[in-house]
Amino acid sequence: METWLKLSLLLCVFGFFKEIRPSEHFIYEYLSGPWRNITGEEVISEVYPVGTYGYLVLLVVVFLITDLLRYKPLIIVTGLSGIVFSSMLIWTTSLFSLQVMEIFYSIFMASEVAYYTYIYAKVDKEHYQAVTSHTRASLLFGRFLAGALSQVLVTYNLMDYKQLNYITLGAMVVATFWSFLLPSVQNTIYFHREDEEQGMISKKEKIKNGICLMLSEIKESYTNAYVIYWSLWYALGMACFLQVQVYMQPLWQAIIGGTGQTLYNGLVEAILTIFGFFAALLVGFIDVDWSKHGRFLLVFCSAFQGLIVIWAATTANVYICYFCYIIFSVFYHFAITVSSAEIAKKLKLDTFGLIFGFNTFVAMIFHSLLTVLVVNDVFGFALNIRQQYIVYGVFCFLIACVYFTVSVFWCLRRDRRQFQVSRDGNEV
Repeated sequence: METWLKLSLLLCVFGFFKEIRPSEHFIYEYLSGPWRNITGEEVISEVYPVGTYGYLVLLVVVFLITDLLRYKPLIIVTGLSGIVFSSMLIWTTSLFSLQVMEIFYSIFMASEVAYYTYIYAKVDKEHYQAVTSHTRASLLFGRFLAGALSQVLVTYNLMDYKQLNYITLGAMVVATFWSFLLPSVQNTIYFHREDEEQGMISKKEKIKNGICLMLSEIKESYTNAYVIYWSLWYALGMACFLQVQVYMQPLWQAIIGGTGQTLYNGLVEAILTIFGFFAALLVGFIDVDWSKHGRFLLVFCSAFQGLIVIWAATTANVYICYFCYIIFSVFYHFAITVSSAEIAKKLKLDTFGLIFGFNTFVAMIFHSLLTVLVVNDVFGFALNIRQQYIVYGVFCFLIACVYFTVSVFWCLRRDRRQFQVSRDGNEV
């Protein structure tokens, strides 16, 4: 077996076990259930937001030190933080402990940057497409299995919501032990460049050169209007998706109320994962010039997602809400895949991790702003969960309006230029 393929498989195994978190699909029901003396409202307003803000702050730190620490230590931290947060879910009960748990969960999520970029530092550029496919597929398979497993265990009363956390903890332990098997990285893109290693320059100089190189490549990439256009939607679309995803379980619970109706959270997530995978795969088979038709895609997707979210917020049928969530997510996975591909076309291979990491950071800023405005009730709006989702739907419509306006402006400017060229030609 070739070395690059062996490395890819090693990383895929880690990614697979990292995603075996069946407890997450019923986490709201667990946190607001009889195992803890915490209300659902406290979970929404005092627990979840800590994770959002923590992720934003820690993403900056991880973003800067991943390359500096040569990736592998951060992958190990991913596993260790997974062990801590899953353990705290099992053996703690207070509100404060849950808030601390959210910090460790933020570390777990933020340090995923190392997982996504490690492989690019270990294999040649000719294998980038293959290893990207492998690592993404392993994550999706892990998510699908976790969703299906959680649904089967809960539906047939084989485990309750708390006991699902033991499976999550076991998977985190396996992932952590497996992370130590990953080979160390010697040369990295920014702080441990091969040419600098040979020159034996000081650590201070390496850090200075690395930061300067990162800033230079960020500046170079975002001077391209096409990159900015797609990156902005990437950030806005991701922020809206995260907001909808994080608070979807409370919406389902609000619709069901005290009827004792069977929940299908795990099944919905499993279906969503499969459909999302095929939606992303479909992008590679559609022969469309997205530089010409991409503007229509972004306007249509954003507007349709807004309609779907508002439908989910106003329906009294939880199955319709399930359907809305799946459709919303499939459209997101399709559009974000197109967006990623269009951005990548204008980037140097070495800057993929940097630019997409920065776009994710911008997404988390918008995600945090939505949380402050809608969830934390800073400005006294006091919105319930259904009203919050109406706001998310309106946010999608605003994205569509912005991109429609920009598209009209670009079309008018293009037509004006063509008219000017035609007129100049006729005068000659």
